Amino acid sequence: MLRHLLKLIWKRKSRNLMLSAEILLAFLIVFAIAAFAARNYQLYHLPLGFDHRALWSVTLRPSDNAPIDPASGIYTQLRGSLQSLPEVEQLAFLTFSPYRTARMSGTVALPDGSRAQNSHLQLVSDDLAALAGVKLVEGRGFSAADDGAAMTPVLINRRMAHNLFPGRSALGQLYVEVNPNKAEEKSFRVVGVVEDFRSHGEFMAPVNYVLKRFSPLSDKDGPETVLLKVRPGTERAFEARLERQLKLLRNDWHYEIKPLGEMREDRLRSSMIPLAILSVVGAFLLAMVAFGLFGVLWQNTSQRIPEIGLRRALGASAAAIYRQIMAEQLLLSSLAMLAGLALLVQLPLTGALGESLNWQVFLAAAGLSMLLIYLLSLLCSLYPGWRASRLHPAAALHYE
Repeated sequence: MLRHLLKLIWKRKSRNLMLSAEILLAFLIVFAIAAFAARNYQLYHLPLGFDHRALWSVTLRPSDNAPIDPASGIYTQLRGSLQSLPEVEQLAFLTFSPYRTARMSGTVALPDGSRAQNSHLQLVSDDLAALAGVKLVEGRGFSAADDGAAMTPVLINRRMAHNLFPGRSALGQLYVEVNPNKAEEKSFRVVGVVEDFRSHGEFMAPVNYVLKRFSPLSDKDGPETVLLKVRPGTERAFEARLERQLKLLRNDWHYEIKPLGEMREDRLRSSMIPLAILSVVGAFLLAMVAFGLFGVLWQNTSQRIPEIGLRRALGASAAAIYRQIMAEQLLLSSLAMLAGLALLVQLPLTGALGESLNWQVFLAAAGLSMLLIYLLSLLCSLYPGWRASRLHPAAALHYE
């Protein structure tokens, strides 16, 4: 049966060429959208590295936009002033609030200059890990025991530990910041490894991440964000009381106050916009392909009336004709999609798109795309197949 269907397709190869091209185009479009959606789904379910619940973010904006000087004692004043509020259970300082698009990055390497790695980094206070639920998988967090340490203590994520110190424990290891503008390279000591810290949210791709310990005694520029852990049930009206408290401390500064949960929702909505746009465009293109596919199938069926009438005259049932038309279409779709897969499989094999198209994403996107194209082909062949199956053998006599 399969050999017979392949012969029929081959004999009408010139007519089937346009049909195959339409199916291939539709498959490539659906694959791109499915791969984007599958990658986002994969990212959403990866460990985030922190818990956003019950956290509020306060961004400090000095009026002159100058860096905050830790030596001025402002962080001690902020801690004392904010902890006096009954709604505040705990607070910590860090460079950027989670779910903000801002980032700070650099290049690090082993002391001998090998294994250079690009990394995101943040300056954080000792209590961030406990406040935000940052999960340690190895080592310890920061503490007052690190005051006066010869080398700045850091926490790195599991990914960076694997990339920078493969095959060995990262605890106690040293690395340096690669900075060609400085004569001396600053050294850092790893005191702990965290599971991850994807500061841009659930749709952020995993990257190397470093959390540096903030020390008002040694750092020249301080973090600009305060994370507050508030008591359960704290209402949105707390924002006004919080701003009044901050204004009592520094009336010349501006403050951006927002619950981390709202920042997360805004970030998720903005991240879903590209997928929504791609889905709308893809649906429109698929509709166009479906109309074209339906028209070509109808035309092909009409041109095969003598062949179908002869088969009916030789005893073929209406169901057999119906199955033949649908089977031919599904087989043609399979051949077009196999050609598409032969091209697309080069992407994960060569790593051209990096981790954004890993094998899990590729297989999920390929499966979803094939399922949708088979469904589209089946729906488009239903009416032409039914029309062919209803053909009376005498109808073939009207054709030469």
